[in-house]
Amino acid sequence: MILIWLIVILLVAGVLAGLTGRVSSVLPRVISLIAVSIDFVISLALWAGNSAHVKLFPQSEWFREIDWTWVPQYGIHFHLAMDGLSLLLIVLTFLLGIMSVLISWREIQDGVGFFHFNLMWILAGIVGVFLAVDLFLFYFMWELMLVPMYFLIAIWGHERRIYAAIKFFIFTQLSGLMMLIAILTLYFIHHSITGVYSFEYQDLLGTALTPHTALLLMLGFFVAFAVKLPMFPFHTWLPDAHTEAPTAGSVILAGLLLKTGAYGILRFVVPLFPGASHEFAPVAMTLGVIGIIYGAVLAFGQTDLKRLVAYTSVSHLGFVLLAIFAWNELALQGALIGMIAHGISTGSLFMLVGALQERTHTREMDRLQGLWATVPAMSGTVMFFALASIGLPGLGDFVGEFLTLLGTYRVSIGLTVAAAIGILISTLYALKVIQRAFHGPNVNEWSLPDLGARELVIMVPMMLILLWIGLYPQPLFRTFEPTMRKLQQYAAPQPVVTMLPGSNQVTLAGGRPPGINRR
Repeated sequence: MILIWLIVILLVAGVLAGLTGRVSSVLPRVISLIAVSIDFVISLALWAGNSAHVKLFPQSEWFREIDWTWVPQYGIHFHLAMDGLSLLLIVLTFLLGIMSVLISWREIQDGVGFFHFNLMWILAGIVGVFLAVDLFLFYFMWELMLVPMYFLIAIWGHERRIYAAIKFFIFTQLSGLMMLIAILTLYFIHHSITGVYSFEYQDLLGTALTPHTALLLMLGFFVAFAVKLPMFPFHTWLPDAHTEAPTAGSVILAGLLLKTGAYGILRFVVPLFPGASHEFAPVAMTLGVIGIIYGAVLAFGQTDLKRLVAYTSVSHLGFVLLAIFAWNELALQGALIGMIAHGISTGSLFMLVGALQERTHTREMDRLQGLWATVPAMSGTVMFFALASIGLPGLGDFVGEFLTLLGTYRVSIGLTVAAAIGILISTLYALKVIQRAFHGPNVNEWSLPDLGARELVIMVPMMLILLWIGLYPQPLFRTFEPTMRKLQQYAAPQPVVTMLPGSNQVTLAGGRPPGINRR
């Protein structure tokens, strides 16, 4: 039941925030903060209990699970389950959820109730995506988080918010429809083989498919997740959405929504279609490296701080894509750490850019010279997260990138070298931000308030968490390790369906090990 409460608390809080917003601008904020904080505490308690569970039940599939029959005649279940991967991402979700409520405390003044209604329902959808193991329920949660995000951008965004919101919605909806078609096709193929209708993840694993069918279905899932990641060349919605979204929207986008794409590839694409994923791995890894370099180059060319940070996400998530399709232990650990560290460092950068815009009413770096002397705490904090973002040793992002490069080296030296070049370019844009926005003469004679208590309450924990991950990531590895082993087992050889010449009979043959690289 605890898994359901993680979602229900957010849904109820959203409704209460929407209703109380008509009589008070404070109540929706307080209700939302209390709800997300309760869920955060529950998630930490679950994490604390995870280690004992793994020791007692090392072969257990899930740490927590609830499975209710929903529509039995169509094989639809309300099936939520949590393992190490989903647990860590849910802890990240509630952490950034708290930060989003706090950072929007002063920024959002109009429609406060409806704003927090949308924020809570986005978080509920994200949690549902990380927990759902019935594909019908997964798609339902996938769509649930998109509509409130559209409203968040379209109503509380900046000058070109309508354009950005529509572009976001079109990209995500069209790619989501491709995934829906792939889900239904897999559902009917499974029924034709077994005689059983089922959307259950465990039932659909190992479904015998022809290589051509497996590739097409894999692409249906992959494109939906690649758009959300976002992967080059499906990334073009992201800079506009980030630039026009309110600060809380940018934090949720960068820190959480993008992670649902990476999670989908890890959880569904490779395990459901291991053979097709093996064949597609060189393409996916190459696109990941292109994204790393392309995102870094475009980030370097930006003058708008928020747009610059948006392009860094394209670069950083390229590392995650590269790591997933390398599919060995080092790379998968790098993907996990990269997802979590990126959510914290990039989410924090968006918070700081929002705080800076709130004070100066601009995001243009050329107009922000000389800020170090005026706001030293904010300037130092921006420098910390900028250096974390480029992988400074001792901070979380470094661990993710280092493990990704080690894992990729086992697969392709060329791709490893190319990805390392992307890191060098990222150093240039980080130094550019620090130099142009914060150093130099104070030509505009800025006299601004430095970080306040509310902002320090947000930033200091984020800095400490990145230091903790960078210096001692072992607790994350221990939590993820059982899930990683299971995922690698799912990507074992599958039967390949072939048609006997001159007949309608089907024969099964051993499939190629998909472990994209299993050394």
